[in-house]
Amino acid sequence: MRLGYFTMPVHPMERDWSQTLREDREAIILADKLGFYDAFVGEHLTDACETITNSMLFHATLIHDTKTIKLATGTTNLSQMHPVLVAVNAAMFDHLAQGRFIFGVSAGALTSDAEALGILDQDRNKIFAEAIDVILAIWERDPPYEIDFPDNRFKVAINQTASHELGIGIMGKPFQKPRPEIVGTVVAPFSPGVVLMGKRDFHPLSANFLLANHLKSHWTNYAKGRAEAGSKANVADWRVARTIFVADDEATALRYGREDAKSPYRFYFEQMEAKMRRGKRLYVFKSHKEQPDEEITHDFVMDHCVIHGTINKVVDAILALREQTGDFGELVYAGMDWVEPALAKRSMQLLAEQVMPRVNAAIGSPKVSAAE
Repeated sequence: MRLGYFTMPVHPMERDWSQTLREDREAIILADKLGFYDAFVGEHLTDACETITNSMLFHATLIHDTKTIKLATGTTNLSQMHPVLVAVNAAMFDHLAQGRFIFGVSAGALTSDAEALGILDQDRNKIFAEAIDVILAIWERDPPYEIDFPDNRFKVAINQTASHELGIGIMGKPFQKPRPEIVGTVVAPFSPGVVLMGKRDFHPLSANFLLANHLKSHWTNYAKGRAEAGSKANVADWRVARTIFVADDEATALRYGREDAKSPYRFYFEQMEAKMRRGKRLYVFKSHKEQPDEEITHDFVMDHCVIHGTINKVVDAILALREQTGDFGELVYAGMDWVEPALAKRSMQLLAEQVMPRVNAAIGSPKVSAAE
């Protein structure tokens, strides 16, 4: 089982933006040194807590400060940019990173982003579906492209102004052939979108704030989609994100991971619970569809969404998770605000150097690194 990293990130609004950007970079540089396989970074335009506005631009600053870790958009929000821009920028990034690039994609869920861009009343999931078709076509085709799919607003061709002998009218293709790995974050229980991902060989990343009892539905739907495409699903392609804090002693684990009023884990889920409640998406925290909203308390969310403890306790929790979900290819560690940087770094170190080797020994799988 591989080890990956994901951060939205979520920081208190009062923190200095420059400082949190440096901190977010430092976390991924550390993840690279510890052998994490990949690092996914989110993006939002209009959130004062989630302050990376363009994950590809952010990752570009890390290419030469990291060695093996794959740099993943988590996600590029395809409803917010023309697919030509996304296709050529992603292709260039893939060359800059020499293939250490994973293309994470979504429609973009934050409604204030959509309002700022004037697309609040549009079907952003449809824009996403149209955009990804065009991006893949740009990477697959040669000039003049002639991309004109039915019921797709994006028509791409370069006929009138091309001069191929001068290089004009030619769009670059990715470094990886035929394309980078494409990953989609899955939030909803029993998401039918995972079936479509399976059909197209896009790989699922199950969100860290979804209750564990729903995770298996993602694999079931992904495997169904792969089967409908005539292929067998590979567990190595399924990533499961979890919110984890590992400490050297149980008292520290309980304090920083749960009970302290300044705990970044408490802050993170206070944010997530409030945002999901506001967006009428509390279902992500529910153990069953009919569970009343009033049962979704902060303690309930923390009890079900945070793994905290010493090395052996966290090993046992991960193995219990795997028993519940079935096998998966990568455990993705959710990055938090660094309230106490030494503890945040130590948690990542213990997970990489102590927890995961024990987990892999228990399940009989070798360690997989980005260099392999």
